[in-house]
Amino acid sequence: MSKLLVRPGKPGSDGKVLQVTPASAGWEYAGFELFRLRKGQRLTRQTGGREACLVLVSGTADIVAGNASFTAVGGRASPFEDTAPGAVYVPHESQWSITAQTGVELAVCTAPGAGERQPRLIAPQDMDTEVRGKGGNTRYIRNILPDTDPTAHALLVVEVITPPGNWSSYPPHKHDTDAPPEETFLEETYYHRLDPPQGFAFQRVYTDDRSLDETMTVENGDVVCVPRGYHPVGVPHGYTLYYLNVMAGPVRKWIFRNDPAHAWILA
Repeated sequence: MSKLLVRPGKPGSDGKVLQVTPASAGWEYAGFELFRLRKGQRLTRQTGGREACLVLVSGTADIVAGNASFTAVGGRASPFEDTAPGAVYVPHESQWSITAQTGVELAVCTAPGAGERQPRLIAPQDMDTEVRGKGGNTRYIRNILPDTDPTAHALLVVEVITPPGNWSSYPPHKHDTDAPPEETFLEETYYHRLDPPQGFAFQRVYTDDRSLDETMTVENGDVVCVPRGYHPVGVPHGYTLYYLNVMAGPVRKWIFRNDPAHAWILA
């Protein structure tokens, strides 16, 4: 199995299903954890030197972050519903806890934190939506914590729905060079869900010189780590693909470069 592909395991006593840390991924910035909590289950964590965005991929929960309390966050039954998730930003050097009011699928997205920042509920109306591409390249984006939102220090979070038979993150693009304003360096994780769940998708991660060139079969619940290179995704007919992206790097700005070999598609 590819070192870029992380498959879920059985939930631990705390509900954790999978984890990507800078140490496990061999990089510096982005982190991701996925928890599946039972109704009534409570989870408490310290952020330490890292900021966090708690995304309720599905379910409803009460969340306490520092001195702030947020009740009945979330509410959707599935990430495939046409509605926003619940999300809460938690600064570094803070404690947070979550109490599941229903069964909950919780994504904990992290990056290095700095500065004076406050916990914040990211309300549905704060999440911009957009449509990218056309035809078989159409996908639907919800910006949970984009670079236009000054809440976070390093963290970027977005979720995407790709319809059956379509391509996403396409034409292939990359953001692995620290050279703003032409391009920024951002590590990235993709948390994939499929509907129906027995489906699959394909993701390729490759560089210009092909020193990295891997194509992975992605199943429901998998995470793909993108340390560098282009990273398109395709989903077969009959299956809808959801993915949650975490990005982080030295500059909190998403500036990408399309693969010149395929940029003609945009014309």
